[in-house]
Amino acid sequence: MESTIKILIYIHAFFGGIGLITGIGSIIVKKGGVLHKRMGKLFSIGMITSSLISLPICWMPKHQNIFLFLIGLFTIYLVISGNRALTFKHKQKADFTDKLISGSMLFFSVLMISIGLYCQLNAISNGILFTFFGAFGFYMTVKDFIFFKNVSEIKKKWLSKHIGKMIGALIASITAFIVAGIGLGNIITWMAPSILGTIYIMYWNRKIAPKNTKAIEV
Repeated sequence: MESTIKILIYIHAFFGGIGLITGIGSIIVKKGGVLHKRMGKLFSIGMITSSLISLPICWMPKHQNIFLFLIGLFTIYLVISGNRALTFKHKQKADFTDKLISGSMLFFSVLMISIGLYCQLNAISNGILFTFFGAFGFYMTVKDFIFFKNVSEIKKKWLSKHIGKMIGALIASITAFIVAGIGLGNIITWMAPSILGTIYIMYWNRKIAPKNTKAIEV
């Protein structure tokens, strides 16, 4: 069993590495170009495959970790939602699939926050991480539903949604590399990439915002 788990971990790391490399590459190259789109597809495949493989690993003997399981779901949500944001360039309203994706993540975000609060009240380690990432997920999914309802804003905010979600998924990849690859697993290394990534998202929001209007929220 352990040898099988190790093989799965190696495959998980391999696809995670593809996601990390192509994710960084997609930021460097010209946005909207052929290379950007190709790297974006490889990034999506790498991140989703890596995350899907991590889900069963988190329930296997000696590797049980509900936090990493929920982070895996969060990463899948970010990638899928980020790609579906592109469909709003051509459609006027959210469909059932859009709402199902965001609704599912909203449920798991509330679960993460609940676990985090329980851990903090009972002095259990890593409670703050559950709360921190659960709050991020809760904020993003609530903003999704606000976005879905405001038809007049869809045409203006689809690009912001795409950028925010995809950078969020890249943050997850970078965090995984720092924590699992380098072995720096403290609270700061878990949270710092998300904080810095949020600042970067804010920068892009201002850059793509129409002149004389407020920056687009993510």
